[in-house]
Amino acid sequence: MDVMQQVTSGMRVVDSDGTEVGEVENFKMGDEEAVTSRGQRDPDNGGILEGLLDAFRERSTVSPQEAERMLRIGYVVIDRKGLFAGNDHIAADRLDRVEDDTLWLKPGAAE
Repeated sequence: MDVMQQVTSGMRVVDSDGTEVGEVENFKMGDEEAVTSRGQRDPDNGGILEGLLDAFRERSTVSPQEAERMLRIGYVVIDRKGLFAGNDHIAADRLDRVEDDTLWLKPGAAE
């Protein structure tokens, strides 16, 4: 079963070493067959892509191209541990597995 199909909000998230990173705040399923992000947008709120790009612009070095790729393939929003830790967007292809209600990230995904 695809990892994204097993993800739920509130799920504990750990890095590849088992160190707790935070918890899943939100997630968006992608379409692995999609070549572009067309059809992945929500016209009622200005577009999902614009919201995602705005979130990346606020605190991330992720390029607009990477943000669009994440919109196409799917991503999880991780509420990082710590008072000022903030959130991270992790692409679906950086997720390793789900075990016992815990989402494991691939090596380097939590950095």
